[in-house]
Amino acid sequence: MRIDAIGVANLVRLHALSARSAAFIAHVDASEWLRAAQTVRQGGGRLVSLWGAEEAPGQFSINAVYALEDGLLWVRLALDGATPDSASYPDLSGIFACATRMQRAVHDLVGLSAAGAADTRPWLNHGNWPADYHPLRQSQWSGRESFESNEADYAFVPVAGDGVHEIAVGPIHAGTIEPGHFRFSVVGEKVLRLEERLGYTHRGIERLFGATPLLEGHRLAARIAGDSTVAFSWAYCMALERALDVPVPPRAQWLRALLLERERVANHLGDLGALGNDAGFAFGLAQFSRLKEDWLRLNARAFGHRYLMDQIVPGGVARDLEAALADAIVVQCAQIEGEVRVMQRIYDEQSGLQDRFSTTGRLTPAVAAHFSVCGLAARASGQAMDVRVDHPHAPYDALAPRIVTDDRGDVAARVAVRFNEVSESLRLIRVLLEGLEGLAGEAAATGQIAAPVDVSRSPSGGLGWVEGWRGDVLVALETGPDGTIARCHCHDPSWQNWPALEHAIIGNIVPDFPLINKSFNLNYAGHDL
Repeated sequence: MRIDAIGVANLVRLHALSARSAAFIAHVDASEWLRAAQTVRQGGGRLVSLWGAEEAPGQFSINAVYALEDGLLWVRLALDGATPDSASYPDLSGIFACATRMQRAVHDLVGLSAAGAADTRPWLNHGNWPADYHPLRQSQWSGRESFESNEADYAFVPVAGDGVHEIAVGPIHAGTIEPGHFRFSVVGEKVLRLEERLGYTHRGIERLFGATPLLEGHRLAARIAGDSTVAFSWAYCMALERALDVPVPPRAQWLRALLLERERVANHLGDLGALGNDAGFAFGLAQFSRLKEDWLRLNARAFGHRYLMDQIVPGGVARDLEAALADAIVVQCAQIEGEVRVMQRIYDEQSGLQDRFSTTGRLTPAVAAHFSVCGLAARASGQAMDVRVDHPHAPYDALAPRIVTDDRGDVAARVAVRFNEVSESLRLIRVLLEGLEGLAGEAAATGQIAAPVDVSRSPSGGLGWVEGWRGDVLVALETGPDGTIARCHCHDPSWQNWPALEHAIIGNIVPDFPLINKSFNLNYAGHDL
């Protein structure tokens, strides 16, 4: 259906269909593409993801998914009749600032240009493939693409003035860390501007999905970001199940939420230790490293993998939870909760830590809203958003999760949100385990923790949307015939949050950047930054 058949003003009534069933794609023309974005912005919605595609040789489209009050809207603008070198669409960066880098990536990958965009520099193409080569353009697929690496100069935005100089950091760093380049413009130690350059670890995952069977795609999704394997694999399976109308058994839904909350706790424990260490408090690193290691070891015992890899599968989960191990999780939650509360008091009372945390790297609510920041970084800047709360899917619609916010927007706020989210996740885990005990009879009666998936159904599409520990993860899946993937686009919340980090460092000193950076802890490679 074309959006003009029902009117842009009716978007709010439309978009819930995309989130809760097989994907409803609103087809628009160029003027409607812009008006849809403006309507979403005026209504308080946000841009979740934007990507381009070659539907057939010479037939292109640009896609956007928006989050509104009661669900998602998937909008598609077909660019039929455009030549590969002239295909363009209206720029959205003036409406949603976070669209800038996504649009630059679209040009690198597909060759589509955002008409009127102010920033058209390459984002993913670092000179390692020719300027006229676009890896997601089907007409250029030969299966033998190989180019000589020729790193190109990048036009960083210069800052001029008395005493201004530049500090270049990366892309290779001193520790075990993914590559990213940070260009600081400073006077003395004070940062006037930071500009990031990422994309060094682009892995071509969208192309890999095209060669992956539909029922194996969750394994590829799980490897997009190792610290968010549960979130990405659940989002993929959710999209598949909505596309193929697969009813997931209740016990499997509750087990999925248990896995997601354990993933959240593991990451927060690790970050809290690293943040203490970055502020010179090695005791915090030692204690939280111990707690995280205990947490991961029980993951391995209960689910067969420390980071819960490949536990969420199409139709349900790969394995059930034994009663004795459920009891062990209950005991561990009580122990971890007590120790985390002690560490929170220590962090709050340690003057050296608070001196480093307080007012450092402040991201104001206005800047957070401007960049459509999401996840814990948004909640630490007064933005009360969480898919589990605002758009609860099973089993969160029965759990009543509590949103954690802080309006200070600094490192201290992002630390506080982590502490309080650990407490809330531990509460949810206990509720989930109680619910699983009640569902034990259902599982015993049916023997099911995963529903069968019929891949012979007609091609369709679905959206998966999950609140990972870093922010909301999106998967837009289009199925092909005979169990194939026609297209799968995955989105990591780091796309929205990286530009905001550039603003959070302004006015701070260069030595505080590692601390500010860790307080966001964004992904350098996911999805394919």
